[in-house]
Amino acid sequence: MLQWYDWLFLVIGIIIIVLCLLQGGKSEGASGAITGGGLNVFVKQKERGAEKVVSILTLICAIIFFILALVINILGNIS
Repeated sequence: MLQWYDWLFLVIGIIIIVLCLLQGGKSEGASGAITGGGLNVFVKQKERGAEKVVSILTLICAIIFFILALVINILGNIS
């Protein structure tokens, strides 16, 4: 039987997947990768608006996911 923290772990994982899919690509897609159009991948571009919010939410969820993974591991070793 899954505990409450296991369910929370699954939900945070699904949220991270959705947020990663919502982030816009920084290159021209598959055609840009094949033709070399995405050579400016490391050019500094500022995120603005919704793109910045999604990026910050992804970072926050990833930190929560990591901490929750540590907590679940510790709780699993105790019991």
